[in-house]
Amino acid sequence: MHRFLLALSLVLLSYLCHSHDVQAADQRPNILWIIAEDMGPELGCYGTPEVKTPTLDRLAKNGMQFQNAFTVTPVCSTSRSSFMTGMYAMSIDAQNHRSHREGTNPLPEGVRVITDWFRPAGYTTANIKNLTDDKKLAKFYKGTGKTDWNFTYPKGKQPFDLKDWDELKQHQPFYAQINFSETHRGGAWNTSHEHIGYQADPAKVEIPPYYPDHAVTRGVWAQYLNAVMAVDKKVAFIMDLLKRDKLDKNTIVVFLGDHGRAMPRGKQWPYDSGLHIPLIIYWPEGNSALPVPAHYQRGQKSEQLISSIDLSATSLAVAGITKPEKMQGQVFLGAQAEPPRECLFGGRDRGDETVFNIRTVRDKQYRYLRNKYPERPFLQINRYKEKSYPIIGLLRDLQSRGELIGPPLKLMAETRPEEELYDLTLDPWETNNLVDSPAHQETKQRMASALNTWMEEIDDQGRIPEDPSIPEYWDERAIRVYSDNLKNRPKDWFLRDAALGPYKVESKKDD
Repeated sequence: MHRFLLALSLVLLSYLCHSHDVQAADQRPNILWIIAEDMGPELGCYGTPEVKTPTLDRLAKNGMQFQNAFTVTPVCSTSRSSFMTGMYAMSIDAQNHRSHREGTNPLPEGVRVITDWFRPAGYTTANIKNLTDDKKLAKFYKGTGKTDWNFTYPKGKQPFDLKDWDELKQHQPFYAQINFSETHRGGAWNTSHEHIGYQADPAKVEIPPYYPDHAVTRGVWAQYLNAVMAVDKKVAFIMDLLKRDKLDKNTIVVFLGDHGRAMPRGKQWPYDSGLHIPLIIYWPEGNSALPVPAHYQRGQKSEQLISSIDLSATSLAVAGITKPEKMQGQVFLGAQAEPPRECLFGGRDRGDETVFNIRTVRDKQYRYLRNKYPERPFLQINRYKEKSYPIIGLLRDLQSRGELIGPPLKLMAETRPEEELYDLTLDPWETNNLVDSPAHQETKQRMASALNTWMEEIDDQGRIPEDPSIPEYWDERAIRVYSDNLKNRPKDWFLRDAALGPYKVESKKDD
């Protein structure tokens, strides 16, 4: 009898402890990152003409919109290496896009992907690919499951636990992400207009002044905005799923881009156009068990400078997980919040076969850039972009005709300045280089000094040249993959008209 009572007591104690753990876990928020590939802040809530994004606009209105959120680098693998670890890519030797090191680049000691910080704290992790069992809907409403990191994940382990949406509600609390590819050039870019009602009018879009104001430019820009609108439609589907599964009251929704837009002087270029991303954080309403954290202001547009690596640190913090010691991202919400940043840092290194080394620092008014290889042209050959970006073909065509003038002509220069400085208040498109302006020498020195200090503090691995065999490999590969496409590239960009329809690119994605 004594043994029976002892066993019963242990069972009851175990049940009570387990119930307490479940209750505690239930009070912790779920966290959902919705990541749009290759998308800048071209949304209605950011003031972009000719784009209608009612779902994201509503999410921003009922949540918090960040006006000054930037990635560390302007291309997917390096940017994702940063925000998935909370570390600068340059600090963990992940700065070269497509590293070709055959699994020999593990993360440094004390650095992990954020899912490996969430799991020990009791979170289930997911990279959602499957949203619905309806085969017809699933053709459009799906995630890519993209990871694309420049480091080696531990062999025999998986960075995510789940991939199906329907499993989430049974595995709370969860950290999940879903990646949408519509704004990444490829098949989805070409078909997005089929899934939306309103389509952007090429005649009414606002194009950057460093592009020729031409039917090709306007047609491509409108196509990009159509892709943005398709993403908005998929976000609406996600919000409906959250409500259906009764997850809407305890799930923090974060919408972001993995880097800037896939356009010339955007993706792979560390200006605002390649680094500036949308960032919207929606904190659930009407849940007293999930109080709004400090520094979160519902319905506000924050001007605070946010780096994408800060999102990693902050997501851990709002889940009650202390920021890891080595993590370089800063917490910007809640009790662990750190002082706001005064500057943001970033840059780019090799992208495929194209070797650059650029470092940049930005505050709320100025951006400063330093180019290690000024002798190389701005449009140094990158066969993927030559194939996929019609505007580059247009630029080359107009230049051959002697009809390229103004800021677009600067893109075709054979060399680059060693340093660049832009006043973002007066010159948001970054076309007027002030580096030699006598009135801006103090600003230039201040920002150059800040950049030097940062590179030393993070032990910037980009200061060490790569093995020459690596860019040689990617150059040979690019020649093999893209040469035939480039031979067949249209010769009549100047004559093309937007009325011909979307400017399609190959369905195969590459970067």
